[in-house]
Amino acid sequence: MALDFAAGCFGGAAGVLVGHPFDTVKVRLQIQSVDKPLYRGTYHCFQSIVRQESMLGLYKGIGSPMMGLTFINAIVFGVQGNAMRFLGRDTPANQFLAGASAGLIQCVICCPMELAKTRMQMQGTGEKKSSRKLYKNSLDCLVRIYRREGIRGINRGMVTTVIRETPGFGIYFLAYDVLTRRLGCEPDDPYMIPKLLFAGGMSGIASWLSTYPVDVIKSRLQADGMGGVHQYNGIADCVRQSLKKEGWRVFTRGLTSTLLRAFPVNATTFASVTLFLMYMRQGDGSALQDCETQAVSVQPTSM
Repeated sequence: MALDFAAGCFGGAAGVLVGHPFDTVKVRLQIQSVDKPLYRGTYHCFQSIVRQESMLGLYKGIGSPMMGLTFINAIVFGVQGNAMRFLGRDTPANQFLAGASAGLIQCVICCPMELAKTRMQMQGTGEKKSSRKLYKNSLDCLVRIYRREGIRGINRGMVTTVIRETPGFGIYFLAYDVLTRRLGCEPDDPYMIPKLLFAGGMSGIASWLSTYPVDVIKSRLQADGMGGVHQYNGIADCVRQSLKKEGWRVFTRGLTSTLLRAFPVNATTFASVTLFLMYMRQGDGSALQDCETQAVSVQPTSM
């Protein structure tokens, strides 16, 4: 159990390193002003960040997901496994319910983590060296928010996080289960690992497509008030203002970078878990048999 948990954390960390630059681009595109847009699209945003802020600009806010990774994986592993044992049968419906349960409960850690990540990613936009930093790092960000706004402040965006994560995890687990069954991922299959990588990557894409509009609203709410001025009064007001100013396309802002990120992140995460288990269990035939379990136990996030 401890080795499985370590493998999940190792794979999750690898996924964060690969996917975080795409996440930074996604957040910048989601939150930029429609009146004075800084970026014309995914590639232009990526190019601008590298040119104006260096490659390190793409990794702004990475400390937060790295800090929360262990706790999130611990919750997901424990809840998903216990839920499946409680439900008894390994069916697609039960995979959805177990995944949704895991997604719901891990929001306690996920919401503050993503709040700090979003604030750090938006800090010093367009500057290689920020002349005035609001936050030193992710932890300092959460501490400052807590001092100003209390518990409610560090849980800003919790409702939208729950709305996104609960069905998102359920769909991820369901899609993964259906794909692995259809692809015939057996332990003695020489193509088992590529099949599982494909299933994990496609499941991550399916999960993001199903909940992406909610993620746009969540990002806007969590970035709101960063300069001391609040633009939105709540979820409904954010949706109303966004639709009024930008139309329905507002809910697809940053989607391209998200989908570009979803597949390699899940693939990298799973490959890392597989290699870690195979290395640590040399001579033990159980390594490959555990691969399918591990793949569905890793957060498809930041899916």
